[in-house]
Amino acid sequence: MQATAILLAAGFGTRMKSALPKTLHKIAGRSMLRHLIGSCEAVFDRVVVVLGPDMEPVALEAAPHKCVVQHERLGTAHAALQAVDHFGDGEVAVLYADNPLIRPETLERLLNRRRAGDSGLALLAFRLADPARYGRVIAHHEQVDRIVEWADATESERSVDLCNAGVLCANAQDMTRWLMGVTAENAKGEFYLTDVVAKARGEQVRVAAVEAPAEELAGVNSRAELAEAEAVVQTWLRRAAMEAGVTMIDPSSVFLRADTRFEADVTIEPNVVFGDGVTVARGAAIRAFSHLDGCVIGPNCIVGPYARLRPGTVLERDVHVGNFVEVKATTLGEGVKASHLTYLGDASVGAGTNIGAGTITCNFDGYEKHRTTIGARAFIGSDVALVAPVSVGDGAIVAAGSVITEDVAADALALARGKQVQKPGRAVTMRAAAEKRKRG
Repeated sequence: MQATAILLAAGFGTRMKSALPKTLHKIAGRSMLRHLIGSCEAVFDRVVVVLGPDMEPVALEAAPHKCVVQHERLGTAHAALQAVDHFGDGEVAVLYADNPLIRPETLERLLNRRRAGDSGLALLAFRLADPARYGRVIAHHEQVDRIVEWADATESERSVDLCNAGVLCANAQDMTRWLMGVTAENAKGEFYLTDVVAKARGEQVRVAAVEAPAEELAGVNSRAELAEAEAVVQTWLRRAAMEAGVTMIDPSSVFLRADTRFEADVTIEPNVVFGDGVTVARGAAIRAFSHLDGCVIGPNCIVGPYARLRPGTVLERDVHVGNFVEVKATTLGEGVKASHLTYLGDASVGAGTNIGAGTITCNFDGYEKHRTTIGARAFIGSDVALVAPVSVGDGAIVAAGSVITEDVAADALALARGKQVQKPGRAVTMRAAAEKRKRG
């Protein structure tokens, strides 16, 4: 029988103070919704997302999974019922899309506890040293008696540190019956998902509490909580990278994306930021204060310090990109060196070529981008402007200070700069004239 995850994503998210739907805000470069969907995909056979009206961007983010619409926001139990036609005949878990950090291992434990047969309903719970205003789970030996909201709890119940995460898992038939039995007899007049627990206990069904780390179950409802979730995920990503053989000199200053990929024996110095879609091969070193985005770093490359690699950059083996070098949509062949103060955009550079300080590829004419092609074993002198579209052949030398507007043949020497003129003694007369003007 299939297991189904129902993700509730219909909330306004007003505390985020954003035109962007709450669940589309990103943590480590991935939306909250995709974080949770990814965990659910690893455990459940089917994922269904419940949206509010006019939330097409959320539906696009959820694709290819099925979405249903809660046209009236009447509460969380009502939202879950909108997906009842997709419950199937196995287990159903109801989760909140603003609880994005639940890991697959935790969902696996929740599902297995329900399937063990000793409990008709399983829920996720967590412990906090200061539970504040969280609803309390009143349980004995992992069997839940009831959930008490903080406002309704006695002093004794408020002293309980086991908190409700709101995630429930039951057989589809039972879940449907309990959801349909929930009423809106409360101060807000809403149908609350947590009332399912009372419905189950009213039928003498055993309810199991599955404990999970609090960092996985914290909700994200504000910018401050989004930052807290970011810190949690960054800690997870850094730890996973180091366990896989990456050296981080100061892990807390390195920022990763959920899709950053490293091979072993990579070294990352402090204050490095990774954007989306970065892959770093074995033996590479990313030096301090570098920013990498959408690029592929080959084996034994050295990047930085203070380098910027933009989307479409590919560094093949043993490439050195040094300080204040920016590379965009460019492939640097094996052994290429671009050590200082250079911009390489929309270009390809052959193996063994040296790019001098101050070199730029002039790739944009105000309307279109154009490509520069540099062959293997070429030498580009300092302060060279390569005006695209242009090519430099294998083994060619471009003299320092040149502005190259025409193709350079293989093994040729290209010079394109004004002739130097020298006037002997002219500096003395110029200084004398300047002093005279200064004195008036």
